[in-house]
This record gives sequence, structure tokens and C-alpha cells, in this order.
Amino acid sequence: MPTPKSISTDIVRRLQQAGFAAFWVGGCVRDFLLGRIPDDYDIATSARPGQVEALFRRTLAVGRKFGVMAVLEEGHQFQVATFRAEADYQDGRRPETVHFADARADALRRDFTVNGLFFDPVSETLHDWVGGGADLRARILRTIGAPAERFAEDHLRLLRAVRFATQLDFQIEPATYSAIQTLADKIQIISAERIRDELLKLFQPPHAARGLELLHRSGLLKCVLPELAATVHCEQSPDYHPEGSVFNHLLLMLGHLPPQTDPLLPWAVLLHDVAKPLTATRDPLTGVIHFYEHEKIGAEMAVTILERLRFPGRQVEAVAAAVRDHMQFKDAPKMRKSTLRRLLLRETFPLELELHRLDCLGSHGRLDIHDFLVTQARELAAQPQLRPPLLTGTDLIALGLSPGPQLGRFLGEIREKQLQDELTSAAQALDWLKSRLEHPAPDELI
Repeated sequence: MPTPKSISTDIVRRLQQAGFAAFWVGGCVRDFLLGRIPDDYDIATSARPGQVEALFRRTLAVGRKFGVMAVLEEGHQFQVATFRAEADYQDGRRPETVHFADARADALRRDFTVNGLFFDPVSETLHDWVGGGADLRARILRTIGAPAERFAEDHLRLLRAVRFATQLDFQIEPATYSAIQTLADKIQIISAERIRDELLKLFQPPHAARGLELLHRSGLLKCVLPELAATVHCEQSPDYHPEGSVFNHLLLMLGHLPPQTDPLLPWAVLLHDVAKPLTATRDPLTGVIHFYEHEKIGAEMAVTILERLRFPGRQVEAVAAAVRDHMQFKDAPKMRKSTLRRLLLRETFPLELELHRLDCLGSHGRLDIHDFLVTQARELAAQPQLRPPLLTGTDLIALGLSPGPQLGRFLGEIREKQLQDELTSAAQALDWLKSRLEHPAPDELI
């Protein structure tokens, strides 16, 4: 079966056979030379958009003004862009002037040297007009040309530099790093959506901890997530948190992220203690630091932060729920059976459980409550009859009850007894309800 690599090679070959120059370009070349499997294969060519359209059966004009076409082959989509040069950046986001050029000029307009390499997969020839090969071997991230100029063209490159250095485990070249620190506040001009997309990549395992650290040291953290920057100097009581500050706690937790994880987990980690700097108080007698209601306030802050970054509503709700409820887990072994089962049945329980595990690994290291919850969840999974309620509002209305507070109260009581194993069938629940209706409690007679 054709692979993206073989299909993209065939696209290059067909362009070359038609008389055009064509190469793999950018991140796919970088990753290919590093021995990684590229996420996608971008192609740069001397062919103009109309010529690309004429050569391939299925194309999309995704950016005709910039010479960018998408070629659809074998169920895959490949970006095919005409060599171009850019100028007159006015807003730190996009060029005012674009004109078609040759391959070398196209390389010189790009952001970092390791992203400016061109590779011919047909002849297996590397073209390096920017010194990217040497930087790739030295594992250095460096801008093409003067750093200040490259970052002025597109301020998002400030954040992309940190992301690339983190993902590739590269060092940022000193002049490039200095420019990032100097220009960090320019990132605030960039749209929230573009910043969010970079942060999503930055905080993926296994490099999330280094990403947060580098984001802080570069000066970008206080610009994109100022609430997290406040955790850097927020100390915690060593009896509970031997790791020190909240920021150190977050770094340790991110370092334990599993390779394949819920994409919301890094955000639950980052935000679960986000309110600690605001809620910190120190007992004047014992010196113990408290963070009363930090989980409740933190959930509200999480909503504000994630909405600011334009996260989808359901994702905002899930992370906020994990933040709000994360302190409940320490009490799990002492909970009533029904309370524990409600916790286990929450839609966000898998996310919350993993957050709890990382919370423990990032502090005292004990996983006894986590292991207890895993056992309880396994036992509950073997009792599928507990998941749906025994009776619904429709059932109660059929018995003559009217919609309202009383109906809701009865449903709550039946569910509580079901989760306590006091009612185990719909028939039992109906008998109980009929008895309650025949013998109402005193407060129900009013």
C-alpha cells in the first residue's frame, strides 16, 4: 500500500518530469534527516498554481495568493507551494508583498535553518542554502538571518522557536535566544488560536516539562500564560510538597506524562493548582502554608484561561471539572459507597484519575489512593447494572407525579439507594416509591 513518503516522492517525480523543479521542504526534510517519521510532506516547486492544477487530477486552492495548492492522492493531502519570496511585514503576522522566486530565495524566507533544507527524494540530493545541515548535526536551533528580523516578520516564531527546541531536544543559539527574551511581549499580538495550537504541541509528552521550563526562561510564559508564571515563586509546605514551589510541582507532573495520553491531561496538570498563588496563606503559629478553596477558584480561572485561548466548550468544561474536583480524591477511601460510585461514574473520571496519579508522583510519590480507585473502578465496571438509574422522570410521571422539586427529590433518593445497593431493581424502586407516596415524610405534607 502506498505510504505518504512514496506518494509525495511520486508527486515530486511527476513535477520534475513535467519540467519543473520540485523538492520536499521544511519540517519533513528535518525530521527525515533526523530519522523520524514526518507528520506530513510539504513540497516546494517552480510550478505555478495553475500548472499544478493541470498536472494533478484532484487539487484544492488552499492559498492561491501565496502559490499554495493541496494535491490529493491516495486519500492523503499534500501541500504543494510555488517558490516564493516575501517582504513588507507590517503587522508581525503576514507579508504585504509576495512574489514567485527560485528555490534559494524560498529557503531564505523561512524561519529556522533546520526548516530551510530542501531535499530531492528522487535523486536523494540535499540542497542547503542556509546552513541547516550543520545546525541539524549540532542540534542547534537558529534563525535564518538576523533573529530580530525573522521574529519581526511573524511574532509567532518566538513561540515556535521554543516549541521546536523542546520537541527536537535542541539548544537555541545564543543570539536567537536573546532576541526571544527581548521580543517576548510581541507574542501578545498573535491571535489566541495560533498561540493555543503552538501550546498544544509544546505540552505534549515526553517534552512537556522542558517546554514549560523553556517557556518560563525565555520570558514567554508571563506573556501567554501569566497565571502560570505566578506559580514560579509560590512556595508550598515541605511536609506535603517536598518538591518546593508550585512551578516545580508542575514540572515534575509534566515529566511523568504517559506517552499516549488524553490531550487535555497536560492542561489539567497545568491548571489544577493555578489558584494557589492567589489563595496562599501562612499560619502565623505553625508556619504551614494553606491554599483554601484553591480548587474552586482554580476551576473558575481554568475556564477563563481556556476560553481566552479559544478551547472548545466541552474541553473547557472537562478541564475545569478536573481542577474543581481534584482535592476530593484524597478522601476516597473514607467515602460512602454511593459517594465513591458517583465519583467513579463521572464522565471525567479517567482524566481526573490520571491527574491524581501525576499529582502524587509530583509530590509525595504515594499511589495507594490511586491503586484503591483503580480497583474500585474495575469492580464497578463488572456491575453495569449500576450505571443507568433504576427509574427515570418518565417512570415517575406515569405513576401520577407532576414535574417539579418533589419528583427530582424522589429520583435523587432512589439513585442514592441504588448506589448504596439498597435498591437493586426497578421493581424494588417502584415498591419503595409507592410506600413513600402512601406514607409521606412530615415535611412533605406541608
